[in-house]
Parts: sequence; structure tokens; C-alpha cells
Amino acid sequence: MAAASILLVAALVVYELVSRSSPTFDAFGFAFLAGRRWDPVSEVYGALPFIWGTFYTSVLALLLALPVSLGVAVFLTELAPRWLKGPIGFLIELLAAIPSLVYGLWGLFVLAPIMQATVQPFLAKYDYLPFFTGYPLGLGIMTASVIVAIMIIPTISSISRDVMYTVPETQREGGLALGMTRWEVVSKVVIPYSRSGILGSVILGFGRALGETMAVTMVIGNTPKISLSLFEPGYTISSVLANEFAEAVGKLHVSALIELGLILFVISIIMNSMAKLLLWRMNRYSAGTRL
Repeated sequence: MAAASILLVAALVVYELVSRSSPTFDAFGFAFLAGRRWDPVSEVYGALPFIWGTFYTSVLALLLALPVSLGVAVFLTELAPRWLKGPIGFLIELLAAIPSLVYGLWGLFVLAPIMQATVQPFLAKYDYLPFFTGYPLGLGIMTASVIVAIMIIPTISSISRDVMYTVPETQREGGLALGMTRWEVVSKVVIPYSRSGILGSVILGFGRALGETMAVTMVIGNTPKISLSLFEPGYTISSVLANEFAEAVGKLHVSALIELGLILFVISIIMNSMAKLLLWRMNRYSAGTRL
């Protein structure tokens, strides 16, 4: 009964999202996904700027977080002395316990001024690239991506570390016996053996980045526009839900926000399902290898 109740709750969530977003779907159809204009006054709604902002910040955050996370996982499993593994692992996992609001405040009062004063003016010298055009505001896509990257590092590094621990010692010893250096063992034995689990951790981290709300809302600028420039403000699905749902009064406005929630719900399910499938394949492969 307890397990069935979970399925029932999930089914009710899907039902509510679908039924309450039906007015927007009836009014705009699938054009809602490609619409660029969001105007509650004129009751014209398009989801594309929010979908773009959600994926753009999440992909950038993943590109920033992945090298750091893999470096942490490799260090903790292969290089760190025993007395150092515990404290560093604890500090990494502590990052996951910090509330999103604290990250947002830190980003607003500490990171954004640093971005505006130093990082973005330096990158503005390369304005011939579309990523570094515009005025350095401090707030925007770049700052939001850095904040989200910091927030997903514990997820990726913790899972990658646990996966690397599953690599049999015989694999490492075999590599060393063949004359490999420690780095060659890591790059040619440990990481290839763990690639399915690492990919699963990446997808889980990406899923969390897609749904991040308060920290992103406080630093992204909250402007529904589509731009490649990292200096420009943007908007994500989670941010627009946090900002506008309480003030939405029109039936179509509420329906549009709920349909955005449905889109995010579907994206999150797809990402988490892919991660679970990859982790299942990794565990099955590991069990077969042990047998």
C-alpha cells in the first residue's frame, strides 16, 4: 500500500499538471513551445526563452562542474592519503547541505560584483565571439551557471567516487604490472571501467541543474530573452514559476505557468530515467565481472 501510494501521488501530479495546463494548450497548441513572447497583459505566452535559459545555464554549469568533480573523485580514490580522504569527502558533501537561498545570497553579494569588476571585463576583450558581447552587468547567464556548477559538484563527485571504488584492485594491479604509471592506470583502467556510472552521475547532476530555483532566480537577471552572450540576463522555467505564480491572476496566465511546470517535469523524468538506466547497466556489468 505504501508503494502504491507513491505511484498514486505521481499519477495525481501528472493529472493535475496536464488538466490545469489544458487552457494554454487549447489556445496555443505546440506553438507554445516555440513562442518567444511572454506578455501576461496581452495574454500571449511562449515558453522558448525559458526552455533556452534552463538548458543554457544547465549545460554551462555541467561543463564547469564536470572537470572539477572528476578531479575530486580521482583524487579521493587514487591519490589522497587515507587521513585526508575523510575530511575532503565530508567537505564536498557539505556543499550539498547548504540551502539554495544561501548560494543565491552569496552569488548576489559576492560573486556578481567579482564578475562585474574583473571576470567579465577581461572576457569582454574577446567580443568578436558571440559569448562575450554586451555590457558586463555581473548578473546574468554566466553568474547563474557558476552558482549551479558549485551546487552540482557534490552530486557528480560523490557518485563518481563511489563508482570508482567499485573498480577491482586486480584491474589496477594488472595495469601496474604491465608497466603503466599511476596516471595511465587512472586514464586507461579506472575511468573506462567506471564510465557508465560517471555518465549516470553527470545526468543526475544535469537533472538537478535543470530544476534549481532560488539561487538561479537571484542572479540570472530574470529577463525572457534568447541570447548566446554570457553577459546577458536570462530566465529559467523554475525562476519564472517562483517569480510569477503567486501574482498570476488570469486563467491563461496560471495555465501557462503550469504548462511550464509540466515541461520541466517531463524533462526531469527523462534525465533521471536515463541516469537510473545507466547505473543499472553499470551494476549489472559489475556483478557479471565479479561472478
